Amino acid sequence: MEYAKMRAIAEQLGAYAEQLEGSWSVEIGPSGPILAMMCPSKRHEGTLRRICRQLDAQLLTSHPGYGCVPGPEIEHPALARMRRPDAVVIPEDVLDEEGLAVDATQVLAVIEIVSPSNPNNDYIEKLTEYPAMGIEHYLIVDPRTGTIQVHSEPCKNGYARKEPYIYGDTVPFGPWALETVEFRRYGKAGDAGLSSAGGVWPGCPS
Repeated sequence: MEYAKMRAIAEQLGAYAEQLEGSWSVEIGPSGPILAMMCPSKRHEGTLRRICRQLDAQLLTSHPGYGCVPGPEIEHPALARMRRPDAVVIPEDVLDEEGLAVDATQVLAVIEIVSPSNPNNDYIEKLTEYPAMGIEHYLIVDPRTGTIQVHSEPCKNGYARKEPYIYGDTVPFGPWALETVEFRRYGKAGDAGLSSAGGVWPGCPS
C-alpha cells in the first residue's frame, strides 16, 4: 500500500480515537497503520521528565534552538513509516509549522521508555527503523530491568554502536550526558549500579 493511503487511514484512525475514552496513539509500522492505547505509568512519565529536563539544559549550549519534546509523531514517507517516540530532540520552531508529523530528517535523537506490554516495539522494530530514517542517536530506557542502551552511528542494517548501561550510571548520549541515579524501575525502588562495557551492534561495520 502506498504511504499516502496509509497516512490517510492513520488520520481516520486518529479521528476515531478522539471519540474513545483514554489516550491513544496511531503509528505506521511494518504491517501498516496501528491504533494503540497509551497507558504510561507514573514512573514511565517521571523517567521521561527527568531525561527531557536534563537534555533541555544541555541543548542550550550544544544545540541552541533545539528542545527535547515529548510525543510528536515523526514520519519518513520513503520508508512508509510513522512513529511516535516518547520524546524527540528537534528544532523547537518545527512545532510552529502546520501539519501533524515531524519530518524524520529534522530529528537529532529519539528516546523510548520501554513499556511492560510491548518491549519488542522498541528493541526490534524501531531499532531498525530509526537508523533507516537517518536519526543519529537512539536511547532505550527499560524500567523493567533498570537497564539503558545508547545506539549511535546509523548504518545500513541498524546502528553500528550499542553501549549498555544500568540505572545509577552517568550515561553518555551523543554530545550530552544523563544522570540516572534517580531513575526508578517498575515495581521497585530503583537501584544504582555499575555500567557495562560498550560494543558494536551486530551486522554493521565498525
